[in-house]
Amino acid sequence: MLTQILEFLVDSISGFLVFLLLARFHFQWLRVTFRNQLGEFVIALTNWIVMPARRIVPAVAGFDLPTFLVALIVQAATLFLVYLLRGSDPSLLAAGAPVLFGLALLDLLRFSVYILIFALIVQAVLSWTNPYSSMGTTFDAMVRPFLRPIRRVVPPISNIDLSPLVLLILLQVLLIPLAYGRALVAGLI
Repeated sequence: MLTQILEFLVDSISGFLVFLLLARFHFQWLRVTFRNQLGEFVIALTNWIVMPARRIVPAVAGFDLPTFLVALIVQAATLFLVYLLRGSDPSLLAAGAPVLFGLALLDLLRFSVYILIFALIVQAVLSWTNPYSSMGTTFDAMVRPFLRPIRRVVPPISNIDLSPLVLLILLQVLLIPLAYGRALVAGLI
């Protein structure tokens, strides 16, 4: 019981941090402004870990590589702690570090899909209820690059845009091979 509680706490706290780091990475990548409540929240909670990493690792081609690498390291450390709590041998886990980092990378891809799904749902709801809110423009900026190619193929039908629904279905389909790949890699530990 205590192990389950510790595992839950480790996973919840680090998962929250990893989601914030990925949000920061995606904001930078998609050129979403940080001048809103969500952006300021993300910056305030991640600056303590990202700013030191930026002194060591530079950004590459417009990608916030330090933030991504910190998210990867935090997720790999979380997996290491979770496996330790489950009774795995630390020396085997250390030897399997590449596998842990592979699992962490697959987790970051899954979490990125979850962030996009969340942004898509919030953007759709805000477009119906309050389309001119500052948060609406933030979420719209996050999903617009993914909706644009779909809108070229799926035009609005009777002024109803089905592209968010198509994107949501595609993202759900993408989660299936990611979960399968994660299970395969996790079987190596």
